[in-house]
Amino acid sequence: MIKVEFQKACLEAGIQLNEEQMNQFEKYMQLLVEWNEKMNLTAITQEEEVWEKHFYDSIMPFSNIKFETMCDIGSGAGFPGIPVKIAFPHVHMTLVEPLQKRCRFLNEVKTQLNLDNLDILNVRAEDLAKEKRECFDVVSARAVAKLSILLELCVPFVKMDHTMVALKGKNGHEELINAQKAIDTLGVELIDEEKFMIEEDATRINLYFKKVKHTPNKYPRAYGQIKKKPLED
Repeated sequence: MIKVEFQKACLEAGIQLNEEQMNQFEKYMQLLVEWNEKMNLTAITQEEEVWEKHFYDSIMPFSNIKFETMCDIGSGAGFPGIPVKIAFPHVHMTLVEPLQKRCRFLNEVKTQLNLDNLDILNVRAEDLAKEKRECFDVVSARAVAKLSILLELCVPFVKMDHTMVALKGKNGHEELINAQKAIDTLGVELIDEEKFMIEEDATRINLYFKKVKHTPNKYPRAYGQIKKKPLED
């Protein structure tokens, strides 16, 4: 996917990107490649792959959701949070990333792209949940952990009747089956499942959950405990 194809694909999905936004995407790509030479941010650095596998893949899951606030857990190099912020500038975006060096990169992106209403928090999700519980319209995560773990880290941040989006790979459906205990325990229900091919060898499964009950205060547990005893049957 090249730049013009990306812009056209977004338009077909109802997302009109102006010249400033396209410039922001290009600057983001430039920074990603530059910083990737000195720290491990991504294995995907070829321009056509970045447009498709990072930018397009990050934006599309949110094209049909109405939201004002979003929290991206384990944001890493900023996916999906930064592309979503560029595409939907009205959204107040919070990026949660426990590694300080990645937060330095994200802050540089924020500065260079002049992104307002963007909070970059160098903190673990399970610690932040104590103060930001049920604060966000949308909570997302991409390639952070298997679904049962991801749900425990993300769901406590979701407002009642709002949405958690898990961007998963080809094993997403299998993870969903194993995560039923987490779904029941944490107070969400699956409302949609989207599967599409990014390219011939890459499958994306996006899972959408609605918060239907308040998450018990004991969750999320400490990460070591979550990993050792995930909420699985």
